[in-house]
Amino acid sequence: MILMKPTMLSQLAVVSAGQGAPKDNEFSESGVPFVRAGSLEALLSGKKESELELVSPETATLRKLKTYPKGTILFAKSGMSATKDRVYVLRNPAHVVSHLATLIPKDRAYVDYLRLALKRFPPSSLIKDPAYPAIGLGEIEGFEIPVPEEFEDQIRIAQLLDKVQGLIAQRKRHLQQLDDLLKSVFLEMFGDPVRNEKGWDKPELKAFGKISTGNTPPRNDPANYDGDFIEWIKTDNITGDAFFVTPATEHLSEVGARKARTVTTGALLVACIAGSIESIGRAALTDRAVSFNQQINAIQPGKDVNPLYLYGLFKLSRAYIQSHATKGMKKILTKGDFEKITMIKPPVENQNEFAAVVEKIEALKSCYQQSLADLEALYGGLSQQAFKGELDLSRVALPAAPIEGEIPVAAAVPAPITTPVIELPETDLLLPALQDRTQLAPLLRFWLEAYRTQLGSAAFSLERFIAAAQTRLAELHPDNDFELRASDYEIIKAWAFEALAAGALTQAFDGDGNRIELKAVTEQSQA
Repeated sequence: MILMKPTMLSQLAVVSAGQGAPKDNEFSESGVPFVRAGSLEALLSGKKESELELVSPETATLRKLKTYPKGTILFAKSGMSATKDRVYVLRNPAHVVSHLATLIPKDRAYVDYLRLALKRFPPSSLIKDPAYPAIGLGEIEGFEIPVPEEFEDQIRIAQLLDKVQGLIAQRKRHLQQLDDLLKSVFLEMFGDPVRNEKGWDKPELKAFGKISTGNTPPRNDPANYDGDFIEWIKTDNITGDAFFVTPATEHLSEVGARKARTVTTGALLVACIAGSIESIGRAALTDRAVSFNQQINAIQPGKDVNPLYLYGLFKLSRAYIQSHATKGMKKILTKGDFEKITMIKPPVENQNEFAAVVEKIEALKSCYQQSLADLEALYGGLSQQAFKGELDLSRVALPAAPIEGEIPVAAAVPAPITTPVIELPETDLLLPALQDRTQLAPLLRFWLEAYRTQLGSAAFSLERFIAAAQTRLAELHPDNDFELRASDYEIIKAWAFEALAAGALTQAFDGDGNRIELKAVTEQSQA
């Protein structure tokens, strides 16, 4: 356990806010970047600070703009942006707008630890009136976050969580690359679907299959909704990223289904009524029979249309589809207008060739999406444990170089370790597991036995074992991005039950934590 102390932000950083923005004609082509509240989303997505509006030294002096140093933490303190909890650290000196709070870390406060803590304990919790979101500087200064007593533990926590966040970002890049690959294959095979430079047949959409618009069975008759006979899909279930429509939260009864519009497997559902133009044209396939509401048009493909081709076609034609919607406040693409949209329709043999590629890409995407979900679950668990002081950080390596502006790590006195260090030995079982996940169980069982023999009087901790195993994998094979998944917990649970049955583990009651713990059975405990 690591001793965590609730600490006010005023003790960790100099808290202030930016200044008013210059006028539009006062920005220049060179100078220091000016960060607005609306800039944070783009900066967090990878935009460079140098691509923001720039302020010349003369304008900065005239407007009395303060220059905030590299490493300043920014988040919105007023307006709707304050509800978004976007926390950004300046990579270079910059001017900052008055809507943003600025935190300049003090000595013994590690900037990345503060950033991650503010993600875990978001400042938006200080907003008193959601209708008029605002956070006072005094409230920010008094905001408490848990901080380890030892500065080096701040670094270790940040190192561990950043590593998992890096893997999450990598998985997201992989998913984007697969989407890009799908587009590239389509363009290679069929060309641009709007320009149609390859001269394919380009009939109206009604030639692709049966088109129908959904509806809403009467709400005043509860019998329509008092069963779960069939899902009732809304536009929220067409995410734009998912291949298939997501599970519905609302269902219709058998009575309601008779009054609804339904489609079967292989239909394409398209959002055609929305509050914004960006939502028009989102499409997803059905892998089951569903009903759907009136904001959706559906295409049940004919025999000469492959559903996977149709999905790819709509994926690349969003802007073209959106151009056919009404121009009013409410964006609408009626069934009549939808049916008249012309789209390229190559021979079904060509469509089938593309569909074979789609199946392979979507299989890979499914694996990456599961991996992403597992990593996000791992991050959530590790973050919770880290800020409670419940992680064993002794195996988390500190940076080799001193942290800029901080006391060199080599000069620090390590905190006393109150729980045993988990030593997971090298083994010939590791390489087969990295090459084939079906060989993971023997490796985990071997390491679990090694962990059990090191427990002493300490309680068995699933989180500590997972963190130690993941760290050991990274140490022994740093170039391999293998990570444990939520499904791998079943191997550990099965081992724990077997160890209990065999008498190698025993249950004990922790009075302080008011919970049952698992402890190793030693010769002393048997005596």
